[in-house]
Amino acid sequence: MIFSFLKNLTGQINSKGSLPEEAIQEFQDFIAPSAVEVRTAEIIINKRYARTLYIADYPRFLTTGWLSSIINYNDTVDISLFIHPIDSGEILKDLTKRLARLKAQIADEQQKGNLISPLLEISAKEIEEMRMQLQEGKERIFRLGCYITLYGDSLEKLKDLEEAVESIFSNTLVLTRNASLQQEKGFNSTLPIGYDQLYTNKLLTTGPLSTSFPFISADLTDDKGILYGINLDNNSLIIFDRFSLENANTVVMGKSGAGKSYATKLEILRWLMLGTEIFIIDPENEYEYLAQSVDGSYFKIALTSKDHINPFDLRPPAPEETVGQILQENIIDLAGILRIMLGGLSPEDDSILDRALGETYAARDITATSDIKDKAMPTLSDLQTILDTMEGADSLARRLEKYTRGRFSGFFNQQTNVDLKKYLVVFNIRDMEEELRPIAMYVIVNFIWKQVRHELKKRLLFIDEAWWMLQYEDSASFLLSVAKRARKYYLGVTTITQDVTDFTKSKFGEPILANSSLQILFKQSQTGMDETKRVFALTDAEKSFLLETPVGQGLFFAGTKHVTIQIESSYSENQIITSDPEEILKIHRAKEEA
Repeated sequence: MIFSFLKNLTGQINSKGSLPEEAIQEFQDFIAPSAVEVRTAEIIINKRYARTLYIADYPRFLTTGWLSSIINYNDTVDISLFIHPIDSGEILKDLTKRLARLKAQIADEQQKGNLISPLLEISAKEIEEMRMQLQEGKERIFRLGCYITLYGDSLEKLKDLEEAVESIFSNTLVLTRNASLQQEKGFNSTLPIGYDQLYTNKLLTTGPLSTSFPFISADLTDDKGILYGINLDNNSLIIFDRFSLENANTVVMGKSGAGKSYATKLEILRWLMLGTEIFIIDPENEYEYLAQSVDGSYFKIALTSKDHINPFDLRPPAPEETVGQILQENIIDLAGILRIMLGGLSPEDDSILDRALGETYAARDITATSDIKDKAMPTLSDLQTILDTMEGADSLARRLEKYTRGRFSGFFNQQTNVDLKKYLVVFNIRDMEEELRPIAMYVIVNFIWKQVRHELKKRLLFIDEAWWMLQYEDSASFLLSVAKRARKYYLGVTTITQDVTDFTKSKFGEPILANSSLQILFKQSQTGMDETKRVFALTDAEKSFLLETPVGQGLFFAGTKHVTIQIESSYSENQIITSDPEEILKIHRAKEEA
């Protein structure tokens, strides 16, 4: 290929089928810079400055990926790694001599009755271990040369870049030096010709050497899915399809103001553009403007609201299901809801309630053999009527009264009048009494789950402030059941909360995390950081990053891959999804003026 290029370039070829000297010289003139000035600490190539550094020393321990910050640095940097194998026999002889000297020194100090220096003992122990590993073939010795050439349009910019690179290396205790008086050799050593002219190497064994492997940056750019943000490790785009994982469930976690709601709304907006149906449980009225902007449905679930969901609704059975199966399934769900509403159930209460629920449906002529099409479903008031007449149900009837005749009588005690026909459906529970929020979330998720199971479509369910559901065993258990079974029905469940302890306090919390193949962590609070590190198996560097990262940045976990992410939106998207009060006021003023 190069030969053909040269032939076309020079138009010359001799009788032997090779290029003459003048053709080669012409090619060298073609690719060579017009001028090169070699100085003590840098060289100038076509008025551009270049400076080569080399790594002069390494710490006792090297962490995996210590070179990644420079490899992914957002500037022009040339890096060369030269690995020269060393004969282990020569090294073993040298180690044996050094060990003998150290042991003699230690013995001499003991005879004199002096305290042995800990450094002597540690050095002897390390040399002995190294000798054993070399003899057993577990380790080999290499010389590693690592050279970095930096570029700048001016000497000042070159110095600034050198300081930045040295600072990055110093954080890992790696010492760099300027290849002073050898800049030409240093520059040539970083050219893609594989020739180590500088030959300034350090001895490393196999283990530390392996940490220098350069290709460690995870790439999450796919040909399908949505844009989540920018990969801060290498400035690539994070374009990902959550449905390509073993499940499409996601956990979004971050302290208040870290950017998790903004990122969630941006994801929703982009999935909508791909025709995905989306349901949102909104506890803080954050998604109303988004719903209005995309012509979605927005339902307010509260005691005085006109929007109602009846938990007694039955979904139409699938072809392979019977009405009896659907009925029994809903009775089990209702028992879980009522267990929270009534403050727990004794085994006797549980048995009575199970029978009462069956009779409540039967009173509406709904049994295992009924045709439920066009049947009016019972309500809590119908259950109240049954309990009032049942022997031994006095306690249950009294506790249920506040939801049928008392102050909570407007709560899920009417026929359903909401539908899920639009691509975006938001259920707002901000004005719901605090003690009723977990129940409301349970009922809404159950209502959505029935729709999901009835008709197979690509859908996403976003549960903001999911910790409300994790407070109670029944609602947490139901949420885990949905998360486990969601993939079968082409559903992805996104749970959003502030702290990992919201999950770890519940015995169902960590299984929900384990059943979420995608995780996005934004800035975390100091108090829960240790638990976050344990649950997500974070490194110390990742822990520090999550404690100090600015708004809109975080860690993006997709299966076994994870990268640092910067959430980025367009101007138009930002106008729809911003949660910044100042920006919202500006948008409203602009609309009023228009």
